[in-house]
Amino acid sequence: MLDRQTASTLPLHDLDDPDAVAEMVVRFYRSVAMDDLLGPMFNDVAKVDWAEHLPKLNAYWRRALFSMPGYEGNAFRAHQLVHAQRAFTTAHFERWLDLFSETVDAGWAGANAEKAKALAHKVARVHHHQLVGDTAHDPVEAENAR
Repeated sequence: MLDRQTASTLPLHDLDDPDAVAEMVVRFYRSVAMDDLLGPMFNDVAKVDWAEHLPKLNAYWRRALFSMPGYEGNAFRAHQLVHAQRAFTTAHFERWLDLFSETVDAGWAGANAEKAKALAHKVARVHHHQLVGDTAHDPVEAENAR
Protein backbone atom coordinates (compact mmCIF):
# COMPACT_ATOMS: atom_id res chain seq x y z
CA MET A 1 0.00 0.00 0.00
CA LEU A 2 1.38 3.39 -0.97
CA ASP A 3 1.45 6.19 1.52
CA ARG A 4 -0.29 9.44 0.59
CA GLN A 5 2.95 11.30 -0.20
CA THR A 6 4.28 8.55 -2.49
CA ALA A 7 0.92 8.23 -4.26
CA SER A 8 0.83 11.97 -4.93
CA THR A 9 4.21 11.82 -6.72
CA LEU A 10 3.17 9.08 -9.15
CA PRO A 11 2.28 10.24 -12.65
CA LEU A 12 -1.45 10.40 -13.21
CA HIS A 13 -3.12 9.04 -16.31
CA ASP A 14 -6.35 10.22 -17.82
CA LEU A 15 -9.66 8.38 -17.61
CA ASP A 16 -8.86 7.23 -21.12
CA ASP A 17 -10.21 3.70 -21.22
CA PRO A 18 -13.07 1.65 -19.75
CA ASP A 19 -10.78 -0.02 -17.19
CA ALA A 20 -9.75 3.36 -15.77
CA VAL A 21 -13.40 4.38 -15.57
CA ALA A 22 -14.28 1.14 -13.80
CA GLU A 23 -11.53 1.78 -11.24
CA MET A 24 -12.72 5.35 -10.69
CA VAL A 25 -16.30 4.16 -10.19
CA VAL A 26 -15.24 1.53 -7.63
CA ARG A 27 -13.08 4.00 -5.70
CA PHE A 28 -15.71 6.72 -5.73
CA TYR A 29 -18.67 4.61 -4.70
CA ARG A 30 -16.61 2.86 -2.03
CA SER A 31 -16.09 6.34 -0.55
CA VAL A 32 -19.78 7.14 -0.94
CA ALA A 33 -20.89 3.90 0.73
CA MET A 34 -18.57 4.51 3.69
CA ASP A 35 -19.31 8.22 4.06
CA ASP A 36 -21.14 9.31 7.23
CA LEU A 37 -23.55 11.55 5.31
CA LEU A 38 -24.03 9.72 2.01
CA GLY A 39 -23.64 6.13 3.16
CA PRO A 40 -26.98 6.01 4.99
CA MET A 41 -28.82 7.37 1.94
CA PHE A 42 -27.35 4.70 -0.34
CA ASN A 43 -27.13 1.79 2.09
CA ASP A 44 -30.12 2.26 4.42
CA VAL A 45 -32.66 4.26 2.41
CA ALA A 46 -31.99 3.17 -1.18
CA LYS A 47 -30.68 -0.23 -0.02
CA VAL A 48 -28.28 -0.32 -2.95
CA ASP A 49 -27.04 -3.76 -3.95
CA TRP A 50 -23.55 -2.65 -4.93
CA ALA A 51 -22.78 -5.85 -6.88
CA GLU A 52 -25.76 -5.10 -9.10
CA HIS A 53 -25.42 -1.32 -9.15
CA LEU A 54 -21.71 -0.87 -9.95
CA PRO A 55 -22.01 -2.30 -13.49
CA LYS A 56 -24.81 0.21 -14.19
CA LEU A 57 -22.66 3.06 -12.88
CA ASN A 58 -19.75 1.87 -15.01
CA ALA A 59 -22.01 1.81 -18.06
CA TYR A 60 -23.27 5.33 -17.26
CA TRP A 61 -19.75 6.79 -17.07
CA ARG A 62 -18.51 4.85 -20.14
CA ARG A 63 -21.41 6.29 -22.12
CA ALA A 64 -20.72 9.77 -20.77
CA LEU A 65 -16.99 9.70 -21.51
CA PHE A 66 -16.73 7.45 -24.57
CA SER A 67 -20.26 7.41 -26.04
CA MET A 68 -20.28 3.66 -25.48
CA PRO A 69 -23.63 1.88 -25.55
CA GLY A 70 -24.81 -0.14 -22.59
CA TYR A 71 -26.37 2.26 -20.11
CA GLU A 72 -30.11 2.03 -19.87
CA GLY A 73 -31.78 3.77 -17.04
CA ASN A 74 -33.08 6.98 -15.61
CA ALA A 75 -30.64 8.34 -13.04
CA PHE A 76 -33.01 11.10 -12.00
CA ARG A 77 -35.91 8.71 -11.38
CA ALA A 78 -33.77 6.54 -9.12
CA HIS A 79 -32.79 9.56 -7.03
CA GLN A 80 -36.36 10.81 -7.00
CA LEU A 81 -37.52 7.53 -5.43
CA VAL A 82 -34.90 7.82 -2.68
CA HIS A 83 -35.77 11.49 -2.12
CA ALA A 84 -39.42 10.49 -1.57
CA GLN A 85 -38.31 8.27 1.31
CA ARG A 86 -35.79 10.67 2.87
CA ALA A 87 -35.15 14.09 1.43
CA PHE A 88 -31.81 14.94 -0.07
CA THR A 89 -30.31 18.22 1.12
CA THR A 90 -27.81 20.63 -0.31
CA ALA A 91 -25.23 19.04 1.99
CA HIS A 92 -25.73 15.67 0.28
CA PHE A 93 -24.98 17.15 -3.14
CA GLU A 94 -22.00 19.13 -1.85
CA ARG A 95 -20.51 16.03 -0.22
CA TRP A 96 -21.12 13.92 -3.35
CA LEU A 97 -19.25 16.50 -5.44
CA ASP A 98 -16.41 16.73 -2.91
CA LEU A 99 -15.92 12.96 -2.94
CA PHE A 100 -16.17 12.78 -6.72
CA SER A 101 -13.58 15.50 -7.27
CA GLU A 102 -11.27 14.05 -4.60
CA THR A 103 -11.49 10.60 -6.16
CA VAL A 104 -10.77 11.79 -9.69
CA ASP A 105 -8.00 14.17 -8.63
CA ALA A 106 -6.31 11.46 -6.55
CA GLY A 107 -6.03 9.06 -9.47
CA TRP A 108 -6.42 10.76 -12.80
CA ALA A 109 -5.58 13.91 -14.72
CA GLY A 110 -6.37 14.99 -18.25
CA ALA A 111 -9.19 15.94 -20.57
CA ASN A 112 -11.50 13.03 -19.68
CA ALA A 113 -10.88 13.48 -15.96
CA GLU A 114 -11.95 17.10 -16.33
CA LYS A 115 -14.90 16.05 -18.51
CA ALA A 116 -16.03 13.60 -15.80
CA LYS A 117 -15.83 16.29 -13.11
CA ALA A 118 -17.71 18.78 -15.29
CA LEU A 119 -20.46 16.23 -15.94
CA ALA A 120 -20.67 15.39 -12.23
CA HIS A 121 -21.14 19.09 -11.51
CA LYS A 122 -23.85 19.36 -14.13
CA VAL A 123 -25.69 16.29 -12.84
CA ALA A 124 -25.45 17.56 -9.25
CA ARG A 125 -26.75 21.00 -10.24
CA VAL A 126 -29.72 19.60 -12.18
CA HIS A 127 -30.66 16.96 -9.59
CA HIS A 128 -30.25 19.46 -6.76
CA HIS A 129 -32.54 21.93 -8.49
CA GLN A 130 -35.13 19.29 -9.34
CA LEU A 131 -35.16 17.58 -5.95
CA VAL A 132 -34.22 20.23 -3.42
CA GLY A 133 -35.37 23.23 -5.44
CA ASP A 134 -33.04 25.51 -3.50
CA THR A 135 -31.51 27.73 -6.16
CA ALA A 136 -30.03 30.04 -3.51
CA HIS A 137 -27.63 27.27 -2.42
CA ASP A 138 -26.13 25.77 -5.55
CA PRO A 139 -23.93 22.82 -4.53
CA VAL A 140 -21.65 23.39 -7.50
CA GLU A 141 -20.99 27.00 -6.55
CA ALA A 142 -20.40 25.96 -2.94
CA GLU A 143 -17.94 23.27 -4.04
CA ASN A 144 -16.16 25.66 -6.41
CA ALA A 145 -15.80 28.25 -3.64
CA ARG A 146 -13.69 25.86 -1.55
